[in-house]
Amino acid sequence: MKLIIGNKNYSSWSFRPWIAMKTAGIPFEERVVSLNDAQFKRTVMEISPAGKVPALADGEVHVWESLAILEYLAEKFPDAKLWPDDAEARAHARVISAEMHAGFVPLRSECPMNFWRPVKQRELGPEAAANVKRIDAMWTQCRSRFGSGGPFLFGAFGATDAMYAPVVSRFATYAVDVGPSSRAYMEAVMGLAAWQEWKAAAVKERWVLPEDEPDWPVVLKA
Repeated sequence: MKLIIGNKNYSSWSFRPWIAMKTAGIPFEERVVSLNDAQFKRTVMEISPAGKVPALADGEVHVWESLAILEYLAEKFPDAKLWPDDAEARAHARVISAEMHAGFVPLRSECPMNFWRPVKQRELGPEAAANVKRIDAMWTQCRSRFGSGGPFLFGAFGATDAMYAPVVSRFATYAVDVGPSSRAYMEAVMGLAAWQEWKAAAVKERWVLPEDEPDWPVVLKA
C-alpha cells in the first residue's frame, strides 16, 4: 500500500491514518508532498480525485478522506482491532470519530497543528474554548466508560485515537488546559513510538507554510 501525505509538521489529516498504520504494524510506503508544492494537486489526484491528502492506494483500490481510510484498514486488517469489539463501545467510537472529522473548526483555525513550535499558551476565542471543553469532556467520559483495558480512549489504541491525535498535538503545543484524565490520555498518545517518529521527521522539515504559523511573520521553533 502507498499513502500520500502532506507536511508532517502541519498536515493533521495526514497524521491520522499514518499513526494508525504505524501503531497497528500495517506495512505501507509513504510519500510526502508539501501542501504548497506546485505539483501537489497533480500528484495527489493520481489516487484521490478530490486532490487532497491523505490518499491511500492499495493496488487498484483508492481511498481518500482520513476516516474512510481508517474504515478501510479496519476491514482489511481485522486483527489490528482499530474499532472496539464491544458493539456499544464501537458505536460510540464511530460517532465521536465522525464528530472530529466534521467539527471543531474554531479550534482548528486558531490552533493549527505545528510540531516545531515551542510550547506556548495562546488565548482562545469563545468558540474554540467551547471546542476544548467538549473534547475534554468527551475524552474523560470515554476513559471512564470504555478505557479500563488500557490508556487510550477505548483501552487499546484504535481509530478514534488516530482521529484525535492531531488534537493531542494542538493541546500540547498551545498549552491548553484540560482535566487530569485527558492529560493522562495525551501523555499516552505522545508516548507512542509512532508519535515520536512522526515528530522527529516533522521538526526536520524545511517547508514553511505561513497560514499554519500562528505567530507569523515570526516562525517559532523549539
